[in-house]
Amino acid sequence: MPLQRSNTADKFIVDRRKPHRNSDVARAVRKTRDRLSQQAGNPDFDRELLKLHARAMTSGAIAIPLLVLAIAAAGRLAGTGNEIGLWALFTLACYTIVAFMARRIERTEASDLNPLQTRREFLIGHFLCGLGWAWFVRLGCGACEVDQFQIVKAVVLLFAMAATAVMTSSLRGALLATFAVPVALYAYIGLELWMPVEAIMAGLLVVSLPFFAYVARQLNHSSLMMLSFRSEKDALIAELETAKSMSDEARRRAEDANLAKSRFLASMSHELRTPLNAILGFSEVMSNEVLGPMSNPTYRDYAHDVHESGQHLLDLINEILDLSRIEAGRYQLNEEPVMILGIVEDCCHMMELRARNKDIRVVQDFEHELPRLFADERAVRQITLNLLSNAIKFTATGGEIRVRVGWTAGGGQYISIKDNGPGIPEDEIPVVLSAFGQGSIAIKSAEQGTGLGLPIVQGLLAMHGGEFELHSKLREGTEAIAIFPLSRVMEELPALPTAAVAARRR
Repeated sequence: MPLQRSNTADKFIVDRRKPHRNSDVARAVRKTRDRLSQQAGNPDFDRELLKLHARAMTSGAIAIPLLVLAIAAAGRLAGTGNEIGLWALFTLACYTIVAFMARRIERTEASDLNPLQTRREFLIGHFLCGLGWAWFVRLGCGACEVDQFQIVKAVVLLFAMAATAVMTSSLRGALLATFAVPVALYAYIGLELWMPVEAIMAGLLVVSLPFFAYVARQLNHSSLMMLSFRSEKDALIAELETAKSMSDEARRRAEDANLAKSRFLASMSHELRTPLNAILGFSEVMSNEVLGPMSNPTYRDYAHDVHESGQHLLDLINEILDLSRIEAGRYQLNEEPVMILGIVEDCCHMMELRARNKDIRVVQDFEHELPRLFADERAVRQITLNLLSNAIKFTATGGEIRVRVGWTAGGGQYISIKDNGPGIPEDEIPVVLSAFGQGSIAIKSAEQGTGLGLPIVQGLLAMHGGEFELHSKLREGTEAIAIFPLSRVMEELPALPTAAVAARRR
């Protein structure tokens, strides 16, 4: 399986030094999500709809007054007299009141609005405008030169209803409050006159009013959807801000932890290794009785145990320091042409004694005449020793380890170490590849280790541009493969001609 790393990070990070900031962000997110409800009577949506209606009335405040002025001018030319001028003044005054009301609402913060009171004020203003249109329906023109004056009034009402339906779509009931009385009055007059054309126009107006009300309701639904999308956008922005603050806090904590780790390693490298070297030296002198025999053999055994424990602790410290330098990018590679076959063979000889003590047979299967590899010899040696050490550690007595070195399919070189130990469950492979991670079966059946060997192997191979694969099946053994890429393989150069060969060529 390909190179794997186990990175565990907190997904939810709280800055305990700034609790007010996190609580404010959480309250903002909850408040924004509450606005996503489209149920009728939601105060936040009602306020937003009233603000939309106010903006629509402000931006279109000149449309219907221009229609009123045009009707008044045409009526004067047709000879309706002064009454149409009074009607125009009254109607313009009503629309001016609504416009000033809309301007005031538009400038008011949405949170300061009282939805019920503001809606009532708007409906009253639109009802007053409707009284102006009712007055227009009552206008007569006995001296007019225009035939079918009632039909003209019906057409004007249709235009006014269409414009009002579009402008007041954000306020439910505004269209009916404006034109219910004018349409009813026009229908009454049409029935009273009982003229076919007037009756048809009255029926057309009666049918048009619910139609335009339906159009206004659909536009109102569109406004609700727009507010919903805008609220959802605000919620997403709030969550992104929250995630950004969490990631910034996580990065700050990671940087602080990395700095603390670097300082700790810098100090511990000297503070721990210096006394450990003294402990190892003195305990070895005492256990080997260099300065003379010990009268009590128990003391000699204690000194031997102290030496082994100190050596184990020193190895652990060295592994931790190596892994930390690799993760921090401070591990310096001393790259040079190396023979991977010779390195692996030396490592097998070094581990032969440990394998023999457990009656484990190490089988070497090397491809001959492999070219040199441009790599760090110390790193390659450490990779091989770590893999061999794990194989010996987790292989039962009387087992077998097969070590192979050869070409990869892509032209690179590989080191494969396969054992017939207990194996690793598939779900525990990521754990084994993580720092300080160990499989459950391996822990029970083998020697205790630090769990840093494979992470160090992964890091060193990654620095060489290589890959690490770990294949394992339960009770069938484990195979660890260290792969070096083609770019690390050095081509064989032709030998330089000798002086005699050069003379013959001349």
